[in-house]
Amino acid sequence: MEKIIIVMPKRAVLFRLIFAVLLAGAGLNANADFDEGVAAYKKGDYATALREWQPLAEQGNAAAQFNLGLMYAKGQGVLQDDKAAVQWYRRAAEQGDADAQNSLGLRYAKGQGVPQDDKAAAQWYRRAAEQGYAIAQGSLGMMYLKGEGVPQHYKAAAQWFRRAAEQGDAMAQVSLGLMYAQGEGVPKDDVHAHMWANIAASEGNENAAKLRNLVEKEMTPSQIAEAQKLARECVRKAYRDC
Repeated sequence: MEKIIIVMPKRAVLFRLIFAVLLAGAGLNANADFDEGVAAYKKGDYATALREWQPLAEQGNAAAQFNLGLMYAKGQGVLQDDKAAVQWYRRAAEQGDADAQNSLGLRYAKGQGVPQDDKAAAQWYRRAAEQGYAIAQGSLGMMYLKGEGVPQHYKAAAQWFRRAAEQGDAMAQVSLGLMYAQGEGVPKDDVHAHMWANIAASEGNENAAKLRNLVEKEMTPSQIAEAQKLARECVRKAYRDC
């Protein structure tokens, strides 16, 4: 098939180049405005942050939408308003923003700004979890563990806890350790229960320290030594393939 070549008039080419430059400039300005909002927010200057982010959020910038949701949730620069927080979170979440998806899941789980709805919470947690969001992975694991919003499924709970644990999430690490200790969703294994609890305890998780000490009472000295060795290796491997 013959290739068709369209030759643009020089004036049309010039207009397209100018338009491209304008678009690029608009993008740079939007990034600058967003960054100015971030700088102001970190300083506690919420009025300036709001002024920078509001127009961007209304234009569809997901990160700005999430940040506005956060400000309404905390009452920073605006009156605290759970419904407004949910509205901004939703707009960002529907664009795939994992922070917003997780926050929206939490709102449904707690019934803040929306009617309490475990099923909706699980759905939003899942969308964030599938993007690799560790906190959402841990929350979804807990919902499978308890059978809230999803059918109770220990194996699925352990799988989600593991995905979050491998990212260094201490709550997921202690939860996975507890499942090994009880043999729920995974084979009962005191060595790996101790390992995960020990790792989480080293990050300051008090429940993990309690679990480690409890499991240790049922272990032999050689098992404890093996668990400690595995914990060191796991940390060295950044929690992967533990």
